Amino acid sequence: MNIVNSLKPALFMIMVQTTFAVVNVFYKLAADDGMNLSVLIAYRFIFAAAFMLPLAFFVERNKRTKLTGTIISQAFLCGLLGGSLAQNMYLQGLALTSATFATATMNLIPAMTFVLAISFRLEKLDWGKAAGKAKVIGTFLGVTGAMLLTFYKGPNITIWKPDIDLLQNSRRHQGGDVAAPHLVQIFGAFLAISGSLCNAAWLILQAKMQEQYPCPYSMTALMNIMAAVQATVYALVMERDWTQWHLGWNIRLLTTIYSGIIASGLIFTVLAWCVKKRGPIFVSAFSPFMLLVVVIAGFLVLDENLRLGSLLGAVTIVCGLYVVLWGKEKQMKEKIIP
Repeated sequence: MNIVNSLKPALFMIMVQTTFAVVNVFYKLAADDGMNLSVLIAYRFIFAAAFMLPLAFFVERNKRTKLTGTIISQAFLCGLLGGSLAQNMYLQGLALTSATFATATMNLIPAMTFVLAISFRLEKLDWGKAAGKAKVIGTFLGVTGAMLLTFYKGPNITIWKPDIDLLQNSRRHQGGDVAAPHLVQIFGAFLAISGSLCNAAWLILQAKMQEQYPCPYSMTALMNIMAAVQATVYALVMERDWTQWHLGWNIRLLTTIYSGIIASGLIFTVLAWCVKKRGPIFVSAFSPFMLLVVVIAGFLVLDENLRLGSLLGAVTIVCGLYVVLWGKEKQMKEKIIP
């Protein structure tokens, strides 16, 4: 039972990053269908808030901490940094630069979180101990593996490949990529990097918020309410075409339901629990795993090639995760038995 409990946070984080990877695939499909992504993000958090509010009310009705101005302010910032602002910055950065660059900036989240967690004294570096070295080396390996997977392609690996391409229609109609002006690319790079920094700060803020408000369901509900208001206001300003707000029985509705109820609702709650149990550095170390899942999904259902760089990057990411997990487990044992 102790082994199962110790593995639970790691297994949960694999589930979290797998879910986020599926969200990215849905984003591609919704964008291919012509959906405005700022509207998609607004709907995502509206669905999440509508689902989490009654769930939090019933699950934590007898143990909910009293709301204060500080908690509401933290929820507002969590909704901004982990929701509306981060999502819109990342997607706008993606549009102005390239998928490769935007993905690479997301790979910086573990390193950014590590620096912030040490700065705010949520984690100890402990460089003189094996556990401290393991966390640093593991984080470095994870970032390196993600960068390798992103930038180094290498030769194709010819193995069995399923005959599935969910983006087949868009490939028939899309033309070549048009290079954006240099200043526009610089602005896009700034947005993409800022979005990653927002995500790192969000993990730190979650850890701080849970010190005063240890209610993961209610915290997630509050965050989603704030993000829904923020994202809706932004989408209304950016998109005046009301036909973009129409949801039919299609990929747009499926994307908003999955990304809202599953990802921003249930999975954000699981992520909050993992932050509480293992800390922000542990949680951020799994970020490169999402890229690995996206590559696998691209190979299986988007007719993308599997390359040597993907394989080498995947192995490096897994090694980095193992080293971080070992270091975190050793550090926790040292706290129990000094």
